[in-house]
Amino acid sequence: MNKITTHLRESYKELTEKVSWPSWAQLQQSTWIVLVATILITVVVGIMDIAASAVLKMVYSFF
Repeated sequence: MNKITTHLRESYKELTEKVSWPSWAQLQQSTWIVLVATILITVVVGIMDIAASAVLKMVYSFF
């Protein structure tokens, strides 16, 4: 039980004293970067899906 208590104390101390948390501006900037990247990847995958669908429809039309 002593090891668990020690681990929890050390974890809390590390979380409050050693971790460097981002500022509000850094957090907002990172959020926008992730949002834009997600939208771009979604658009690219959507275009690839539409293209693959068109190619498969053309191939299936031969049979």
